[in-house]
Amino acid sequence: MTKIDYKSLTLGELKTLLGEMGQPAFRAGQVYSWLHQKQVTSFEEMTNLPQALRDRLAQEGYITVHKVARKLVSKLDGTQKFLFQLRDGNCIETVLMKYKHGNSLCISSQVGCRMGCNFCASTLGGLVRNLTPSEMLEEVYAAQRESGEKVASIVLMGIGEPLDNFDNVMQFLEILSSPEGMNLSLRHVSLSTCGLVDGIYKLMEKKLQLTLSISLHAPNDEIRNRTMPVNKKYNVAELMKACRDYFRVTGRRISFEYALIGGVNDRPQDAKELAALLKGMPCHVNLIPVNPVKERGYQRGSRESIARFQQQLEKLGINATVRRELGSDINAACGQLRRAAEQEAQQR
Repeated sequence: MTKIDYKSLTLGELKTLLGEMGQPAFRAGQVYSWLHQKQVTSFEEMTNLPQALRDRLAQEGYITVHKVARKLVSKLDGTQKFLFQLRDGNCIETVLMKYKHGNSLCISSQVGCRMGCNFCASTLGGLVRNLTPSEMLEEVYAAQRESGEKVASIVLMGIGEPLDNFDNVMQFLEILSSPEGMNLSLRHVSLSTCGLVDGIYKLMEKKLQLTLSISLHAPNDEIRNRTMPVNKKYNVAELMKACRDYFRVTGRRISFEYALIGGVNDRPQDAKELAALLKGMPCHVNLIPVNPVKERGYQRGSRESIARFQQQLEKLGINATVRRELGSDINAACGQLRRAAEQEAQQR
């Protein structure tokens, strides 16, 4: 018998399940509160439930709880990076970053990634599987437990492509923002995609108040085809049309992520072409000095070239900032810690 993943259930689904168990309607609210407000890790902690119900819940299902396989804390800025081990032994990364406006948590949505962006460590090894809603929620809950810090905002920018795990991510967002649960407003959530146009249109129909971030990383098809295989399915023109449609329907300004790769996409002509591409679109460009990945061979440009790129965009009317680098002393970039752990395991 397949065991029930309680933490992945919406309140409505939990009400149906407990009703089928012959329980009164209010029991579902109690269980849901224990899972998502008090964020307990065992059924025995649900002290206002009858012992018989706690025993049955434990017999027929489980509470997803991540094991901390590794934890790194930056001496520079307090960034905390977690390598969480899942029930099946797979590992994912989660990063807690401290800002003046509150703590932001970068979570993974998949074990591995199949998008193949060739400047990213997350895609090395390909996709293993999707994360369930409970596994994404537990990234948040476990990070809060382990750090003793409250999470104020969440970015789905860790390992994986969120729109490639669309249904589970939508269920995760529903539970995360539920008033009876953690009650985190989706205005404090950013979802990053490498450009799955069909997924952008599906997300547009939901009209959620989250921030959509597009991992653009190139101003044209020639560069994007070389660095991001997804562009061969959805080219830059298709992606830009989807972004304009998304803004028209949702009214939500889009953020564009742009990893600056030395000598590849950080030249003055690239800045000029990028500005022309985004002209007239309410947006923000987040410039990211690329993190060198040994297996990829790309390098970042100089501080001066990065500053020039930003200044050129600003002069051309495009709002652009350079992302503050956090956790540089603990390999806080996506996929690096998981990759290191895998390599160590292979050498044993």
